[in-house]
Amino acid sequence: MEDKKYEVLKLENQLCFPLYASSREVIKRYKPFLDEINLTYTQYITMMVLWERRQVNVKELGECLRLDSGTLTPLLKKMESKGLVTRQRSDKDERNLIVTITEKGLALREKAVDIPAKIASCTGLNHEEGVTLYMLLHKLIGENTEE
Repeated sequence: MEDKKYEVLKLENQLCFPLYASSREVIKRYKPFLDEINLTYTQYITMMVLWERRQVNVKELGECLRLDSGTLTPLLKKMESKGLVTRQRSDKDERNLIVTITEKGLALREKAVDIPAKIASCTGLNHEEGVTLYMLLHKLIGENTEE
């Protein structure tokens, strides 16, 4: 008989695994919709921030997306080469790199507006379950969703 103390090490007993697997699954479901607008998932969430704010410094963008500069730099360079954003040093403090959405990037918002509804329809969750999951995940990552 297997020692009971090792039960905690079974994959089926881990919170991290269904979080990891569901994250991968959700991102996989985004792919066909994002392919239509020529964005990766990481580019898409970056565009979401820029559609809302229009301009943001790289440090703030990294905090919003929970990405480090090593991930953001090549991502933003690629987005700039697609004509979606511009990157420019701040006049006030050249250590700050400012990312600004372009007209082309802003126009992409119209093509992306239906994506959240398309994703919601293929999750298998009803509205209340989606709201509950959203709140629980934000609680897990330490963000207050009751503002």
